[in-house]
Amino acid sequence: MARILGYIAASLDGYIAGPNDSLDWLFKYDTTAFGEDDPALFLARIRTLVMGRGTYDWLIREGGPWPYEGKRVYVVTSRALAAPEGVDIIARSDIDALIAELRALPDGDAWMLGGGRLQMAFMERGALDEIEIYVIPELLGGGVPLFPPTGFAATVELVSARPSGPGCVRLHYRLSSSAAGAR
Repeated sequence: MARILGYIAASLDGYIAGPNDSLDWLFKYDTTAFGEDDPALFLARIRTLVMGRGTYDWLIREGGPWPYEGKRVYVVTSRALAAPEGVDIIARSDIDALIAELRALPDGDAWMLGGGRLQMAFMERGALDEIEIYVIPELLGGGVPLFPPTGFAATVELVSARPSGPGCVRLHYRLSSSAAGAR
């Protein structure tokens, strides 16, 4: 059974994007923010990515080559979706059906890419197994929150916490399926 993993960076004040969806604050850290936890090594062990429509649209707006070539990509959306040439995108709108589909994958774990809203939807269903949050030493003062306030509450298990790159901290948590419905 495939695990569903979160892997995300957030500012010290809890935002994953600044005002106007800006990621300039994060990109100035390049991969040095992840220290020994090179994102390329993480991505190499992942066969499947799951992202929300906002993350997908941001990637398309940024242009450039598709960064996830050779990966199975699910985009959670209820609107029509046009994929870049040569890229296979699987659109899904039913999160519960998607979770079942992801769990049945025989070829590796699935990564929840970006989007605190989508990760929260998976947490609310007890379907996010682990999450690594890289806390970046920036105060943004506003923007897109790491997790939206939905009323969901749960206790998670800290697997590890350690410095990762200049001024950054890697927090690794395990979530239990009993957290589902813990409102």
